[in-house]
Amino acid sequence: MANVELGAPTPKSLIETSQLYTLSSQHYVRGVNIPVLTSLRALRVRLGWSQAHAGERANISRQAYAAIESGRSVPSTEVALRLSDAMGVTVEELFQLRETRTPAREVEDAGLGGPPAGRIRLARISGHERAFMLGPGTTHAPTPADGMGERLQGNRMRVRLFPDRPPSPELVVAGCDPAFGLVAERMRRRHGIEILWLKAGSHAALDALARGAVHVAGVHLRDPSSGIYNEPWIRRIVPFPTARIRFAEWEQVLVLEPGNPHRIDDLAQLAGSKLRFLNRAPGTGSRTLIEAVLARAGIPGSTIPGFHETVADGHETVGAAVASGAASAGVAIRAVADARGLSRIPLTREPYDLVIAEHFLELPAVQALLAVLRTPGLQREIESLGGYDASRMGLPA
Repeated sequence: MANVELGAPTPKSLIETSQLYTLSSQHYVRGVNIPVLTSLRALRVRLGWSQAHAGERANISRQAYAAIESGRSVPSTEVALRLSDAMGVTVEELFQLRETRTPAREVEDAGLGGPPAGRIRLARISGHERAFMLGPGTTHAPTPADGMGERLQGNRMRVRLFPDRPPSPELVVAGCDPAFGLVAERMRRRHGIEILWLKAGSHAALDALARGAVHVAGVHLRDPSSGIYNEPWIRRIVPFPTARIRFAEWEQVLVLEPGNPHRIDDLAQLAGSKLRFLNRAPGTGSRTLIEAVLARAGIPGSTIPGFHETVADGHETVGAAVASGAASAGVAIRAVADARGLSRIPLTREPYDLVIAEHFLELPAVQALLAVLRTPGLQREIESLGGYDASRMGLPA
């Protein structure tokens, strides 16, 4: 299932080779001696694929794929494009010539997930440079990269920068709301400010804020003891003063196939059925909601097919999986269901807040963000997506 993590083992680092071969549809032709870097194995293992399956997805034999992965050959342009399309990454993430790379240096790993090796983005926060791994499940949208990197022990990353790098981000935001992309676009257009917009569940976003790895964390976490959203979790996880700014109130729904052909009325009906449920990661606001709904109904999660076997990396992944038929149901915001023409059953309305460290409030980029959030046009655009109330956007929560 695309974008669904099934718990693959940690793969080895990038593979360097010393011989370049050209792959045709029938045979290999020996080329010149040019070192090449490939991350095929790292991505394949992360996806949980065998070499035979990877080759089948790219319409080549297992032997041809194995030769490319091991570094004994380099594919033709056509095969490289098929491989990148099958794995959901760019060709540059799969192959790179050593001679195009700058000398390696070590940078602190921001620790927000992603593959063990691949494209990276650099950002400076409180005077510390951090490397963010880009790849499946780490960003909401295609993100320009500063270079290639691989994770090392001790929270470090070895990086090699591209000769031509994009503008450095002035603001790093972690959260799960796909609508924040509209904010990032306005920040770039109106203020010339680049935002590194990272995909993270609420708990992971707060943890990153606590570690100084991001400027802003997006959260929607209900405290099971008090029933209060966000503030109890912020006090529990973040060790310094913060400002909590309302982004929007949104509607969480049970996302179902178009037309709801199985006549599902609530989440509990999935128990004991043959319908496959796509779950969310522990620590996310949606997973907290799912567990609360099942607890109130007295339904163990183990009775719902897929509950313990699948993990979607975000709201949009749930929508894509249900729309494609890879899953029968999942929990996401209403805007995702509406965008794909999917059926939906309301579950709850909840606040989605932006948590900002107080020591970042005077940063020009943060001040620009707060100003953009109070733009009436942006609020109307967010509400037009469906299920959002943005009337208090930009105000203290």
